[in-house]
Amino acid sequence: MKKFTYLFLIIITIGLALSLVFFLKNQTSQEIKPEAPETPQEIEKPEENKYPSEHPDSIPIMSKKEYHGSDLKLERILSENEVYTRHFITYQSEGFKISGIMNIPKGTGPFPVLILNHGYIDPKVYTNGQGLKREQDFFARNDYAVLHSDYRDHAQSDFDPENEIRPRAGYVEDVINAIGALKESNIPNIDKENIGMLGHSMGGGVTTNIMVIKPSIAKAYALLAPINSDYKENFNRWVRSDWSDTAQDFIDLYGEPEENPMLWDSISAKNYLHKVSSPVMLHQGTIDNQVPVEWSQELNKILEEEGKDITYYEYPRENHVFINAQNLVMQRTLDFFNENLSR
Repeated sequence: MKKFTYLFLIIITIGLALSLVFFLKNQTSQEIKPEAPETPQEIEKPEENKYPSEHPDSIPIMSKKEYHGSDLKLERILSENEVYTRHFITYQSEGFKISGIMNIPKGTGPFPVLILNHGYIDPKVYTNGQGLKREQDFFARNDYAVLHSDYRDHAQSDFDPENEIRPRAGYVEDVINAIGALKESNIPNIDKENIGMLGHSMGGGVTTNIMVIKPSIAKAYALLAPINSDYKENFNRWVRSDWSDTAQDFIDLYGEPEENPMLWDSISAKNYLHKVSSPVMLHQGTIDNQVPVEWSQELNKILEEEGKDITYYEYPRENHVFINAQNLVMQRTLDFFNENLSR
């Protein structure tokens, strides 16, 4: 009987101990159990980026694009001298008819080709072949065929209603397509495999973009007081102040630089200068009131750091169009093209 009592007490004790352990474990689990999630209406979701992450005119996308320049025509003779003939031309670029001029030297050739890209002139007052007439004449007199595109929306070119909202990418297309149309043409005495390119101011920006979009399309590039290779700088300096409606339209579509930095970087040649493959010559006046000398100094520095073939000249007391130094600028540029284009 006594043994049974002891056994009963032991069983009761073990049962109480197990109950106590279970109770304490349950309490601990309840203490560390996370709170129930809020209802879906109460959960704060991160704001989605309302702007596109890619731009159709970005450097990477334009680099992959296929271009369709064609149907280059010498429409009529504008003038003629003992050295060359000046032609009014048209060609096709992305479905637009683009006008321009070609100066073709007299003789058997074949003559290497220089593509000249003019700076900003209000399309409302721009006339065919305007902008680089000194350069057009100089190089034609030195045995180069010269092709100068008017770009879309200029002179007798077709109008592109979307052009203003684009970061001058339509002009880039027109120049690339001018080369494509030239190569498809049957113009005699032209050396289509030896092409150089020169751009001034905005046309220098067009040229810089082409240098990184289609690096080998020209064997040498010359830049005269080019706009900044960072599109943000150009946008802030000119578009915001001179074309505020266009600036707002662009911002509404793509956001401010701080809101969408990857997109703004992608439309700036500055971030792709490692792709440059041909020699570059850069000219800049020190008192340029349009393009600060610091912009060209920075471009030169980046190209040097990337190990590119860059030759940089500064001209003291020269403004945006190289009035006093024009002869020196042109001679240096001629020597540069002569060295890099087979003759």
